[in-house]
Amino acid sequence: MSSSKMSTATAIMAIVATSSFLPSETQAFQPSSTARSLTRNNNNNHRNNNNISSRSIGINARGIKTKLNMADDNGGTLSEVEKLRAAAAKAREEYERLSKEMGKEIGTSPSATSSTATLAPPKSLSPTEIQTLAKSIDFESGDAASQSTALDSLVSSGQFSLWKSAVRRTTSSGGNNAMMSLLQPFPVSLPNLESRTNGQITPESLNIGGQSDVKFEDFRDLTVAVVLGSSLLAVLSLAFLPPNLGASLSYLLALIPIAFIGVGSTAPGLIAGAIQMGRGGKEEGEALRERICRHEAGHFLCGYLCGLPVKGYEVNGDTGVACVEFHTGGNADSKGELSNDDIAALAVVAMSGSVAEIMAYGKASGGENDLLELQNCFRRSEEFIGAAKQQDLTRWGALTSYNLIRNNFKRYEGLVEAFKEKRSLAECVAIIEGSTC
Repeated sequence: MSSSKMSTATAIMAIVATSSFLPSETQAFQPSSTARSLTRNNNNNHRNNNNISSRSIGINARGIKTKLNMADDNGGTLSEVEKLRAAAAKAREEYERLSKEMGKEIGTSPSATSSTATLAPPKSLSPTEIQTLAKSIDFESGDAASQSTALDSLVSSGQFSLWKSAVRRTTSSGGNNAMMSLLQPFPVSLPNLESRTNGQITPESLNIGGQSDVKFEDFRDLTVAVVLGSSLLAVLSLAFLPPNLGASLSYLLALIPIAFIGVGSTAPGLIAGAIQMGRGGKEEGEALRERICRHEAGHFLCGYLCGLPVKGYEVNGDTGVACVEFHTGGNADSKGELSNDDIAALAVVAMSGSVAEIMAYGKASGGENDLLELQNCFRRSEEFIGAAKQQDLTRWGALTSYNLIRNNFKRYEGLVEAFKEKRSLAECVAIIEGSTC
């Protein structure tokens, strides 16, 4: 074989080898005997160094780039993308070889294997059939394992398609390239969050970052008003009422500022509620019920798409709206600690209620408990999560939940009506699986 033909064959085999380039499905190409001799010399040099260095990998990548610059049989040159893919494939092979020499095994994690499992094509089912399948699932017991097993089975058979759809890795038609899971956290700045949500999600609209309806100045102004009002009434009572009655009333009026300060120190929420009521800014009745329904529907939709089993579902006696609670993950082996995947899913679900409110009203008012629960989840993480990363995860969770609700908005609106009508969990699941967006 001539030198030109040999180099052409080598380049073609490199392209074939990298067409299915994945960490779990890497295929090494077989170069010619001359190329194997050169590679063997390089490998011996790496064994002598007994170290994985970026310099050694870079040398091999540059070597491939030089070979791929040669012309093919048609006289053309390979594209820059193909060159980079070939270089990356070779670097990966070198990394795996050196890692094995050092005793480090390279493999595919069980979660990645299960998430890329081949699924049956989705079936076209009627709403009645979907609701019948949903009712066959035991939601009442709140058992996470039985719910997950039943829903996973329906997804595998093609009868359901949206359970875990936000975290399930799907394969392309060729079966070689896996798409990235949606729940891959990345740093999100406040300006980025605002721009990618059309200016809807901000610290002010989320009521985080020090923003609230009742501020310190409101408490200060009300305190001054109470003291001045009580003092004025005490003076007037002494001036215009009989001496004994005026003196007794003035003493009682003097106790009002003391009582006010005492309540403000021990239960400031009561005073904050009074201020909101005075402004007329506190929602009541049907308006409050509508907001809660939208909040809970956002939680349920994102929790289902992220694959979180339902722990509890009951109607709140005060509001008359069904509230949903999810299992937070963890297992006996991890002593209740949460993996990175668990934290990512919980960050999305925790922020989904507030995001749903913002999409409807422009501002959230019921997300404080969700943020506290998310903080507790951060503390249970297998890996330490610092303050900066917590903020990134919170903002990323808000952005991801916004995209999930927006992309499934018809399903979300159906869930809002279902929560208003206090429908069962099975009916809510049927709404998600049976709707089209």
